[in-house]
Amino acid sequence: MRPSSPGRLANLARPDTFNPAMSSNLVSLVRNLQQRKGRRRRNLTVAEGVRLVEEALGAGVRIQGALVSPAAEAHVRSAGLIRALADHAVLVETVPERLFATLADTETAQGVLAVIEPRRWSLADVVVALGAPVLVLDGVQDPGNVGTLLRTAHALGAAGAILLPGTADPSNPKVIRAAMGASFRLPAAPATEEEFRGWIARGAVSVWAAAAEGSPVTRLIRPDRVALVVGNEGTGVRPALRAIAAERVAIPLVAGAESLNVAVAAGIILYALAHAS
Repeated sequence: MRPSSPGRLANLARPDTFNPAMSSNLVSLVRNLQQRKGRRRRNLTVAEGVRLVEEALGAGVRIQGALVSPAAEAHVRSAGLIRALADHAVLVETVPERLFATLADTETAQGVLAVIEPRRWSLADVVVALGAPVLVLDGVQDPGNVGTLLRTAHALGAAGAILLPGTADPSNPKVIRAAMGASFRLPAAPATEEEFRGWIARGAVSVWAAAAEGSPVTRLIRPDRVALVVGNEGTGVRPALRAIAAERVAIPLVAGAESLNVAVAAGIILYALAHAS
């Protein structure tokens, strides 16, 4: 990790030094990164919460700087994280609780957030293998679902994820937070449908599409290389992708149950794939 700022703790919360009308450059940067155009232009995003910033530090993610609240400095775990950031030469600034609350994206903020440079994955990083399927997200718009899908895929041994058009921006702080560190370790590459088709052909990958009318997942034989496509909860997988799927796979539900959350459904199918013969 190559931090861009010398390591020091800058206290902006002292009444004699802090002027709410003149926030630091780091505060301004965090505000800018709350917008997608700001994240795209700078190739940066925000990781919020003690555990998530710990994960970023442990994964070697480049951290540009961190903001903390006075309450975080008084908490044992977050104080330890602050020291660890300073040890890695990351600039840490303390801001008043009220200001931090305007920057935080959670209702109950933990008082720690960091500006990070997320890794940009490509399709070349996503290598499917026996026992390690790839999860494909087709137009999954909700950032919380996207993050949970990445977290689930990583936990269940997927080789990576491919994000097709219409899927939420993987650098969205809500995606980063819901993924709980999986974004830092699981290859997750954006791709067009044409690029995805080329990836399938080059790797001789069999495509499975999640569909309510599909065959029960427990009855299917797992191919050597498989990519599981899940779609928007409202419309499902696009017809063009269902058409190229070798199998349409479903999870049998009890009578009266309409559907499952997309992340839950993906988790069940990925688990079944991991334990199929």
